[in-house]
Amino acid sequence: MSGPYLIRRLRTADLDRILEIEHASFGKDAYDRNLFAEYLRKCGELFLVALQRKRICGYMITCTRADRTGAEVISLAVHPKFRGKGAASALMASTLRRLRRRAVPRVSLMVKLTNDAARRFYEKWGFVKVRFVKRYYEDGKDGIRMVLRQIPTPR
Repeated sequence: MSGPYLIRRLRTADLDRILEIEHASFGKDAYDRNLFAEYLRKCGELFLVALQRKRICGYMITCTRADRTGAEVISLAVHPKFRGKGAASALMASTLRRLRRRAVPRVSLMVKLTNDAARRFYEKWGFVKVRFVKRYYEDGKDGIRMVLRQIPTPR
């Protein structure tokens, strides 16, 4: 089954499921519980989860700058069983709506050069490549900085 998804803010009780999704998505490069708890504390308004039939299937963390001149997508992950069914798009749409309401004008992110699926997804949403960053990731892989210069208005 695909969509529809309920998007809501992360709750502390959701952390175990977030860790499951994180490990299924990133393996040895997965964030740990303490880092997620810190993001919940710092960016909780934009730490969102996607639910389908009351089951969390993905999450997205976005943090705004203190002066609200921009935001950074920290992480976006969907459990492998739910990929390709609209959960990531539902998370992105909700995040962009929330940023628009806060009058945040632009969003940036880093993505692994080798993660073609993620790069295509972000490009579909209007993100453009602005910089190549050699050896950005802990595993030595290169990254690409992408920016959405203007958050689109809803259609």
